[in-house]
Amino acid sequence: MNDVQGLTLARLRGEIRRVVFENEDTQFAVLKVVDDSGLEHAATGPMAGLAAGQYLEMEGYWERHPEFGRQFRAESYQIRLPNTADGIKRFLSGGAIPGIGKKTASLIVDYFGDQTLVVLDNFAKRLEEVPGIGKKKAAAVVKGWRESAGRRESFIFLQGLGITPAYCARLFKRYGDAAPQVVRKNPYRLAEEVDGIGFLKADEIARNLGIAPDSIDRLAAAAVFSVNTLVGNGHVCLPLAELVRQTSELAKQPPAQAEAGIEAAIERRLLRKLDDMIYTPQLARAETELPELVASLALVKKFAGQRMHPVPGDNGIVLNQEQQRAVDEVSLVPLSIITGGPGVGKTTVVGEIVRRAEAAGLRIGLAAPTGRAAKRLSDSTGLTAKTLHRLLQFDPNSNRFQMDSSSPLEVDLLIVDEVSMLDILLALALFRAVRPGTSVVLVGDADQLPSVGPGTVLAGFLESEWFQVTRLVQIFRQAENSHIITNAHRVNRGLLPEKPQPGSQALSDFYWIEQDDPDKALAVIEKMVAERIPARFHFDPVDDVQILTPMNRGSCGTVAINERLQALLNPGDKPEFRFGDRVYRAGDKLMQTANNYEKNVFNGDLGRLGRISLKDKTFTVIFEGSRLVEYNFDEADQLTRAYAITVHKSQGSEFPVVILPFLSQHYMMLQRNLLYTAMTRARKLLILVGSRRAVQMAVDNARLEPRFSLLTQRLAALRRKLREVFPGQVDGAS
Repeated sequence: MNDVQGLTLARLRGEIRRVVFENEDTQFAVLKVVDDSGLEHAATGPMAGLAAGQYLEMEGYWERHPEFGRQFRAESYQIRLPNTADGIKRFLSGGAIPGIGKKTASLIVDYFGDQTLVVLDNFAKRLEEVPGIGKKKAAAVVKGWRESAGRRESFIFLQGLGITPAYCARLFKRYGDAAPQVVRKNPYRLAEEVDGIGFLKADEIARNLGIAPDSIDRLAAAAVFSVNTLVGNGHVCLPLAELVRQTSELAKQPPAQAEAGIEAAIERRLLRKLDDMIYTPQLARAETELPELVASLALVKKFAGQRMHPVPGDNGIVLNQEQQRAVDEVSLVPLSIITGGPGVGKTTVVGEIVRRAEAAGLRIGLAAPTGRAAKRLSDSTGLTAKTLHRLLQFDPNSNRFQMDSSSPLEVDLLIVDEVSMLDILLALALFRAVRPGTSVVLVGDADQLPSVGPGTVLAGFLESEWFQVTRLVQIFRQAENSHIITNAHRVNRGLLPEKPQPGSQALSDFYWIEQDDPDKALAVIEKMVAERIPARFHFDPVDDVQILTPMNRGSCGTVAINERLQALLNPGDKPEFRFGDRVYRAGDKLMQTANNYEKNVFNGDLGRLGRISLKDKTFTVIFEGSRLVEYNFDEADQLTRAYAITVHKSQGSEFPVVILPFLSQHYMMLQRNLLYTAMTRARKLLILVGSRRAVQMAVDNARLEPRFSLLTQRLAALRRKLREVFPGQVDGAS
């Protein structure tokens, strides 16, 4: 039992530094709070839903917990404006006060310290004393401060609903002074209109406002959230019955109520129903428009590739029959696909197509979904290749691609590599920007994992008969000497990888260390990364070695491995900061996990953490090519430590060295295409750490995870329809 130090009601005011624990059902939370004098305290009580950075004034009692020591037991709390200099600086620069940005806030608070708000309220003329702020700027700041008096009250109101200061700023940016009214009327709007606020957060806000669980607004939002969740798992649409089940479970309401919410979402045009399937409006448009775009490109009688027909082959390059057919098809049909695994000569074929296109005077466009894949394409062809986002000129201000049907790409031949990564939305944007008469060549490995985004575009295209497909299967002699390549093909055929010959002293590019105990496997990985690989193979443990794991969770998942490798490979007394439960340290290997068009960085981009400014709450990341990008601390959720990443995140990338833990604890993810994809990411050295049982499970599991999509059916239906109208022309398009 707790030893109550005194029964006198006490107050504690301070900034939440960290949420240690919270239970949404009981509303109990444990917080770390820094008071106005800089001391950190533990505070407990009914405070679930609060977040780091908020300022509280709590009433309650000091007590001594037998295990955790002295802590404050809060009976009630109110959100307040900050008292500390750092807190005031974050508040002023958060966007709630017009005319005060991060730079101006720093100048003012650095001068007045924790008296800043007193000065703004009572002695505003003194702003002219601040170095770097003239009379004109001081007047603008005073005006903004006085006009925002009501906004400050709104700011406190919104924080009281569990909305963090950063998200308050986003609400004011989106809705202006009407933000509180929007939230009161329908907080579920935020899930659709404000980045970072999903259904679960909106639902928490709604509970704080007392909105009924069976509210039609809540049920409609739950339906949209359920669809978006499945879209995040790769689905383009889902059957109505499945959506009813998902929505009912999420909202904890009967199926009839869930179906009413779905109908409301459809009426409000938040969802669409096509052929008994439910889509988001964007995906419904993509799945119906993409087949029409493909058909319009396939049915042209004249196309640029025909000009390559008279160009003779390169006598210095010997192509096998499959490769020769792949090259020739570019001059025979406007749309073609070249697919095959590693070592079958896809790069050679693309190089010869480019050579002939240059000889024919064609304008050539080269692209790939990721920066790493685009660089490999550039290196192999000698021409500049771009990421698809850069090729299509994405504009973050309008959230649109600048290249489209009204402003198509000025190319005659477009070659896109790594098309297994192409999701349906990116495919739509790409084909919108292709002018009829352009020759399009898609290159990829159909046996790899499907795209992270929604859809199975490559699979649909391969089945559609709109593209001429060439499958390269012959492994070339040079590739046959690579155990990485031969073993990847063995796995793809349903066979176990072969180990190097026992007793051989020659260095191999493939090793298999049989181990199924997670702790022992992790110890093996640490020794390999820190000692064996640098000493024997002379690879850099951070820049050259990449650990790929099937999952994030578990002792051999990305989270645990990153914790261990950060301590092992990047130790020492270096600048660092904490975001949630993660510590980011100068020198850390990082990966961008979401597209950020304003910063021109994209999901999967790798870099190293550079400068950290604890004063400004900013840090820089040095991405490949020595490109520096600045982030605020509260943007750290866009990045993750990347000593270890998931196999899915590695798509489109290659690494000099890959270490692949493949254990029984990963049983949920043990699939053949996952193992095959991981193995083909290694360029020079692959070390498989796992049990024979786990690897056998993966090799035997060739079942592809189904994705709800009707793209294949829509491509086929359009072909049948057009064949009736233009029989000869359509039959000749494949």
